[in-house]
Amino acid sequence: MKVLIINGPNLNMLGIREPDIYGKETYATLETICRDAAKEFGFDTAEIFQSNHEGAIVDKIQEAYGTFDGIVINPAAYTHTSVAILDALKAVALPAVEVHISAVEEREDFRQVSYPGMACFATITGEGLDGYRHALQVLSEHLLAER
Repeated sequence: MKVLIINGPNLNMLGIREPDIYGKETYATLETICRDAAKEFGFDTAEIFQSNHEGAIVDKIQEAYGTFDGIVINPAAYTHTSVAILDALKAVALPAVEVHISAVEEREDFRQVSYPGMACFATITGEGLDGYRHALQVLSEHLLAER
């Protein structure tokens, strides 16, 4: 199994950006968590991608078609604004899990709508960086059940 893990804007600033919300662990720590969890849950390949640019994220999702079995995505701020990312996820029709470090459902009103989440079969929120591990587990179980 092959998984693509996509991270949106400002996630490269983990450990620096609002540590009271996002924690003090770095993006490098997040990458390690993702690689280790991917192996643990049976993924042969785990590619991790981060961009601050919506179009680059759309391009990466489109490139996943025919290459990856599923996607874990944290669209970050694009969660609440990007119909383009939603449409890309719908176009490739790969099983996808949305993940957020913070409990977005408990935050500002504008964070209550997730466009990309509409194309995901599950959403994990408020578990910190461990939410990625959980998302990879959920995706793996889903893919194995489809076989």
